[in-house]
Amino acid sequence: MFEDDISAAMPVLRNGGLILYPTDTIWGIGCDATSEAAVQKVYELKKRSESKSLVILLADVKDLLHHIANPRPDIADMIAGFTRPTTVIYEGALALAPNVINEDGSIAIRIVKDPFCRHLIKRLRKPLVSTSANISGEPSPSRFSEVSAAIRNGVDYTVKYRQDEAANHLASRIIRINKDGSIAIIRD
Repeated sequence: MFEDDISAAMPVLRNGGLILYPTDTIWGIGCDATSEAAVQKVYELKKRSESKSLVILLADVKDLLHHIANPRPDIADMIAGFTRPTTVIYEGALALAPNVINEDGSIAIRIVKDPFCRHLIKRLRKPLVSTSANISGEPSPSRFSEVSAAIRNGVDYTVKYRQDEAANHLASRIIRINKDGSIAIIRD
């Protein structure tokens, strides 16, 4: 299935490299979210300003406790109620590369249910960057065939799993939890 991809991706991720991989949504560029040098490579490959923060993937809701200063007491129930992949912007990012955190101290995190992503994150034992596999400003690739040569050639490992899928995938919904606990929908 995808075990060979996970085994091949581990040394790349652990050594600060970039992978091209299918996420629970669209194809993404990934790296160790705790490595400032690896995150810098993502910005350079995407030709993206560092003022635009990146999304982090975690495998379990309990992992939020390591990366968010004050999660809502009901956050696990809230996430369990999501009916589709949803990225949540939280205040008070912790234990992540400084250049992955937004200038205001917030961080965008998605808890993934996708088996491939969960295995990848659990094996790495660190949060994983997930940003669309495109040059900044270009369309996000909903399937592998839409990933540009510049991106394919700019990563250190390309996952083979799901490359042949013809289905289009959508980017995640994005919500923000404000300081007062209220929720704002950023992208539905």
